[in-house]
Amino acid sequence: MPEKPARRFGPEGRKLDPKLRMVANGSSTVNAVRAEQAAAVTLTHDSPQQKIPLQRDANARPVKRRDLPASVERGTLRAVSQDVLANVFITTTDPGEETSGFPGETARRGNMVAATVPLADLREVASRDRVLYVELGQRLVPPRPVVGTGRARAPAASLRRLGDPRKHLGGQKVLIGIVDVEGFDFAHPEFLDDQGQTRWVRIWDQGGDARPAPRANLRGFDYGAEFRKEHLDAALAAAAGVQLPPQEIERQSQMVAGSHGTHVASIAAGKRGVCPNAVLAGVLVSLPREDEDRRRSFYDSTRLVHAVEYLIDLADELGLPVSINISLGTNGHAHDMSPAVNRWIDSALSVSGRSVCVAAGNAGQEAPAFDGDLGYVMGRIHCEGRLPASNLSADIDWMVVGNGRVDLSENELELWYGSQDRFAVSVQPPGEDWIGPVEPRRYIENHELRDGTLLSVYNELYHPANGANTIAIYLSPFLSEAGVVGVKAGRWLVRLHGIEVRDGRFQGWIERDDPRRLGRVGEREAWRFPSFFSERSNVDRSSVSSLACAERVISVGNLDEAGERIHVSSSQGPTRDGRTKPEVAAPGTDIVAAKGFSDAGDPWVCMTGTSMASPFVAGVVGLMLAVQPKLTAAQIAGILQRTARPLPGGDFVWKNDAGFGRIDPEECLKEAAVLNERREL
Repeated sequence: MPEKPARRFGPEGRKLDPKLRMVANGSSTVNAVRAEQAAAVTLTHDSPQQKIPLQRDANARPVKRRDLPASVERGTLRAVSQDVLANVFITTTDPGEETSGFPGETARRGNMVAATVPLADLREVASRDRVLYVELGQRLVPPRPVVGTGRARAPAASLRRLGDPRKHLGGQKVLIGIVDVEGFDFAHPEFLDDQGQTRWVRIWDQGGDARPAPRANLRGFDYGAEFRKEHLDAALAAAAGVQLPPQEIERQSQMVAGSHGTHVASIAAGKRGVCPNAVLAGVLVSLPREDEDRRRSFYDSTRLVHAVEYLIDLADELGLPVSINISLGTNGHAHDMSPAVNRWIDSALSVSGRSVCVAAGNAGQEAPAFDGDLGYVMGRIHCEGRLPASNLSADIDWMVVGNGRVDLSENELELWYGSQDRFAVSVQPPGEDWIGPVEPRRYIENHELRDGTLLSVYNELYHPANGANTIAIYLSPFLSEAGVVGVKAGRWLVRLHGIEVRDGRFQGWIERDDPRRLGRVGEREAWRFPSFFSERSNVDRSSVSSLACAERVISVGNLDEAGERIHVSSSQGPTRDGRTKPEVAAPGTDIVAAKGFSDAGDPWVCMTGTSMASPFVAGVVGLMLAVQPKLTAAQIAGILQRTARPLPGGDFVWKNDAGFGRIDPEECLKEAAVLNERREL
């Protein structure tokens, strides 16, 4: 048994997801550091910045133990200060209830509310009778495409001329919405019309302050900066006179040379893109690179639903159908329809004339392709197995990187299994004794190991969103004013014990970290680095981003056209509940498109990833909506599945990596046109 006995959940604990409880029970000092890594946690603007130094001695222990998050009796919440905010989703019992609102409410759809809540107010929110569940926003995984070296040649515009232009007019009466990072280069020639004006009608920079926030009184989006077409065109007209690039006149908070957002937008709707005449709008998700900025920034799934709502509202305002592309992802939760962001987007897509395409992810590689190849580290995120009977067990190898590095990230493993079973869980840290078993409805919170690593284990039954049982395990560094101790490197062995087994199947996923070097701890480098499953425990499937598991979104894999195969890095399905994601594959390997915020003589860049495949499909969907504006998201998915073509040697059966096959744009447009004709009869 553990040194610290596992405790039962109290009433408040049952209404809060485990990660939110762990954050809520951390001190202000701990959460000041956590805000650098937790996308949904930030400090208020008037709170002091707590810069936690790296320890000089890698073997030294912190001397100030008062900053440890206290374990809490009976699952209640400790008192916390008002200077730490969290982005949360609140699920209520019925739509329209809680009309008085919640602290920091920012958006509402049906019985779901997005809110920015002071941690000190969580007790009151969780205690409300009409609140079913509160969960922390999921981290948005930044895109990691492979960027080509050298100067790229311009793509051939003829490759993007699809269907009958007389019917779709190049998407002239469609809004293409891009949710992305690194900035949108509105002045790139790919986005200028014949009069030299930009085709971007809106850019909402969620992390900016150069312009007023968008429509603060309508949705509560009272943050960021909204650039309108008149602002951007004025900057284009004034640039020569003031001898400044127009992008510097209307400056976004992110303007990265070769920006991901510009490249993606160019594929979907640039002059050489799939939908060259579409109206363009973008939402720039705040993803700061510096720790000090990350502490004051949100880059989680609540910001994503804000982006989707913003683009839908804009489409309604313009009277246009909308095709939205999201080349970002999430990897937490159950990889089914149940995450709050998935349920939110599915609800938004119940109205016709709307579509959302999501990159499947780049976590498909399971083994090194050559000596020194570390691509498999990003691919080993999924495990699965089956306990055949009660009183038997199954082991999972969870690897934390070492070899001269110190991991200062918070590592998260979520295991999901059927409601009819009952599992307990034990954890063996590297070189230490077993901790556990932790039985259902019990937890261990912030259990300190000998080296300072903190272990938290939560074993929950009947998750309110999907009814499944879940075990969440967190490995956290020791954070204090005196310094930090990284997560202990090596193999963490997780053992599932079958208490009562009727089915026995389980699946697990590791939440992705953002690989980033931080400095040095003694003689070793300090990193935030992804943990991963061993080759023995990894199962090479069901690695598609959890965001791409939503029912009505289109999940897109990366097709290597030259090799006529799916790229090795492309994430695979199916979902945890057995649905067919991704739907299709599209060109995503060595794709040349606009190079944002770069010299005029170097306007193109080559990238590889599902980030490039998804906007191709979003552009095709834009043309389909131009032909038939009343298509529903379900109809669009059906047309894509019906018209997809098998890869060489394949058949029409859905595949883990290719979905139903490679997209056939011409056939998609024909089907949309036929559906339009039938509607007119």
